[in-house]
Amino acid sequence: MAKKDYYELLGVGRNASPEELKKAYRKLAMQHHPDRNQGNPDAERAFKEINEAYDVLRDDQRRAAYDRFGHAAFENGGMGGMGGFDFGAGFSDIFDEMFGEILGGSRRQKANASQRGADLRYDMDISLEEAFSGSTKKITIPNAVTCDACKGSGAAPGTSPIECPTCKGHGRVRAQQGFFTVEHTCPACQGNGRIIKSPCPKCSGQGRVHEQRTLAVEIPPGVEDGMRIRLSGEGTAGIRGGHPGDLYVILSVEQHKVFQRDGANLYCRAPIPMTTAALGGSIQVPTIDGELADVRIDPGTQSGQRACIKRKGMSVLRSSSRGDLYIEFAVEVPVRLTKRQKELLAEFAAEAEQNQSHPESEGFMSRVKEALGGKR
Repeated sequence: MAKKDYYELLGVGRNASPEELKKAYRKLAMQHHPDRNQGNPDAERAFKEINEAYDVLRDDQRRAAYDRFGHAAFENGGMGGMGGFDFGAGFSDIFDEMFGEILGGSRRQKANASQRGADLRYDMDISLEEAFSGSTKKITIPNAVTCDACKGSGAAPGTSPIECPTCKGHGRVRAQQGFFTVEHTCPACQGNGRIIKSPCPKCSGQGRVHEQRTLAVEIPPGVEDGMRIRLSGEGTAGIRGGHPGDLYVILSVEQHKVFQRDGANLYCRAPIPMTTAALGGSIQVPTIDGELADVRIDPGTQSGQRACIKRKGMSVLRSSSRGDLYIEFAVEVPVRLTKRQKELLAEFAAEAEQNQSHPESEGFMSRVKEALGGKR
């Protein structure tokens, strides 16, 4: 049976560029790979054919020979057909290309490359006052930092890591298992691509040491509960001289004894004497910045009514503006009355009933009577 044309197998023209060849091969290889088509002999045969085609056309010399002589160029002891074909090589290159960026670079590059350190998290409790005004807080954290003796290389001072002779610095080795070429981590260097013959005595070849670090955290005014502050480069030290990770400080704003927060606004519940609510007057209330503010109370103020003090709320993050402070009044009924006080209140109640001093109560009773059909 005559072999199919390699260009037709890959679905490209004879003037296709190397990039076009690789793109076409990648698509077909993933489509017909045996792992995706188990028990399908047609897919396995197609996979072998497209690998053979790509192995020839990706090589400039072999492609030139094929363009001139066709399949005859590799028959009868020619340049070598399937006999010299490394089934795993072409597909491995494509696998590196397809998944290398997702995994942080190709496997060959990754073996010798430095690796970024891990990010760290620190949970910090702050008061509402600190969230309002901002502050600087010091924290102490255990961390892995770059070894100053070996500068992160892991090798003893005066020495350097050497290329792994087993994998030639790739960090991966290949083994033929029947039809497939299997690639796995190099057992000699554990995938690092380098071997340290003389480990640094301070870090035992790790390139990092553990120590307690004290850092200053700047908390800007106006932060809210759950916000995070990023300290660049204050995470775990990188491997083999890689960049350190970052430290994320997660803020938790504590509940306040006086104020409740809603965004940039603050709310405060202030009890007022019954007489002040009836006659009017003023009270003093605290503010978040530690001052006292005078609040006017109109005659006849009821529980639940509010007063607003402009720009006495929380700071707004990355802004010079502030929220407002809302005071909610709670009319307080006196307790432990003296005999004389009871007499005065009784007189007041008698007169109040005559001149309708409680319109809300009287309106409520009218609605009750209406709802009951005037029976009461």
